[in-house]
Amino acid sequence: MITEKIREQIFAVRDSGVANMCDMAAVQRAAFDMDFYELVLFIEENREEYWNFILTGKE
Repeated sequence: MITEKIREQIFAVRDSGVANMCDMAAVQRAAFDMDFYELVLFIEENREEYWNFILTGKE
């Protein structure tokens, strides 16, 4: 489940422009660099849910 904190972290990475949001490894690196450890773990454990959110905006 995508929490409000995870959603905010996804948007922060997206808004920074440092990673293509479809490149999960790049997003994880950017999240790690921004101290968004929850997002790093979320992507690792919930790849399909992350991918669905990125593509559709739905949870």
